[in-house]
Amino acid sequence: QVQLVESGGGLVQAGGSLRLSCAASGRLFSIRTMGWYRQAPGKQRELVAGFTSGGSTNYAESVKGRFTISRDNAQNTVYLQMNSLKPEDTAVYYCNAEVKPTAWGRVGDYWGQGTQVTVSS
Repeated sequence: QVQLVESGGGLVQAGGSLRLSCAASGRLFSIRTMGWYRQAPGKQRELVAGFTSGGSTNYAESVKGRFTISRDNAQNTVYLQMNSLKPEDTAVYYCNAEVKPTAWGRVGDYWGQGTQVTVSS
């Protein structure tokens, strides 16, 4: 019903930048929230940055001032600009969205397949 496709991960040196993209497709009556999570080996998945249902943004303390989330509503796409990357930012980054697929359907929680971000020191 709903697909989230991420792109933009890769290998970068510390201090470098990457831009992640996540495009939502399928049955998208309304998108309530959309954002990025990450999971490093041996750690729990954590919120990196996201848009709330009211349109405001949330950031993890560890990325404030370095990462910026933005979106293109017409394209149902959310971006994560990551600057001043650190080795501790290394993780698999997942796109997440709460979507109401149809006018009569329930809101569902959807995840992308993940994209690897590796920051070398």
